[in-house]
Amino acid sequence: MIESMLNYIVWDPNPAVFAGFERLRWYSLLFALGFIISQQFMVYFFKKEGHNEMLVDKLTIYMVLATIIGARLGHVLFYEPEKYLSNPIEILKVWEGGLASHGAAIAILFALWLYSKRTPGQSYLWVVDRIVIVTAMTGALIRFGNLMNSEIGGKDTGTDYGFVYALDTDEILQTLRVPIESINAYKPEDRASELLNNGIVPVNFDIEIAKGGYSLADLESTLRRDIKYALTQFSSSKEYLAEPVEPPLDLTITDKGDYYLATVKTFGRTKHPTQIYESVSYFIIFLILLGIWNKYKSRLPEGILLGLFLISVFGMRFVWEYFKVVQVDFEETMALNMGQILSIPLVIAGIILVIRALKNGLKPEIQGTGS
Repeated sequence: MIESMLNYIVWDPNPAVFAGFERLRWYSLLFALGFIISQQFMVYFFKKEGHNEMLVDKLTIYMVLATIIGARLGHVLFYEPEKYLSNPIEILKVWEGGLASHGAAIAILFALWLYSKRTPGQSYLWVVDRIVIVTAMTGALIRFGNLMNSEIGGKDTGTDYGFVYALDTDEILQTLRVPIESINAYKPEDRASELLNNGIVPVNFDIEIAKGGYSLADLESTLRRDIKYALTQFSSSKEYLAEPVEPPLDLTITDKGDYYLATVKTFGRTKHPTQIYESVSYFIIFLILLGIWNKYKSRLPEGILLGLFLISVFGMRFVWEYFKVVQVDFEETMALNMGQILSIPLVIAGIILVIRALKNGLKPEIQGTGS
């Protein structure tokens, strides 16, 4: 019984922080929170190492602009150049999705070069070594935001363990031509006997429908036809669910007085929650880099933290890409997808930086700098 409760999760969160107020989404909140927390860490770093903490505001502006512009242009150029270059105005529609962390990484490195050129007393590698600490933390928050959006998910696990993403199906069902008040997807406790450890697991949808002018018979006929079509013909439904095409829809409708409750019994596909994999790994990297800085501070050879960041973050990214669904169709035929190809030179650059830094060794300890 306990195992049947833990083996898979039907993931159906509201992407909005507050129900009914769709403009504020978890992704946007976590994205912004990453920068706010990062700024406070940078103030602490500057203060401990004897630098002017007022410069953090200037640095933050460079970081925010580089992250947004770089991530957007990275997706445009690496993943869908034909789509966006044929209609450049679409590039500005960041709110519709399409951001690439590799593009953000390249843009941040360039922006920090500009910052250091215009900021006496702070070398490029010194600044970047501190920035990568908080970048790892921000990356962890952003990936959790992806989870709340049910996006950038993983491939089928092929077992009874994993996440069943129900948000896309919720949105499809909301378009039915009946007065729907709410939809709730969940794992049914009474269907554990249907688990076959093949990656196809029981999922129920409870749909509350206002009575309006529908009779129970007319409503049932409409729902059987339209829900069956929605669960079997839409590409996103076929990606996340496993509703059989031939048998009649397993549907029951109950009169609840003020509304009808339609319960649909179907099946979902368990997926790897790659957003969690990445988020946890990035947070661990953040803690490791922070611990190294906390021990050595200004004694660190320049480039060591950047090198470790590039090796660990993009090394883990290379691994997790094996579990993720490809972002664009052309990746289907590639031995390595675009995320992995872009990670390789960054990992190599990280190795070179670490070797160089280790040859230089720790700097002499200087009294009075907060080290």
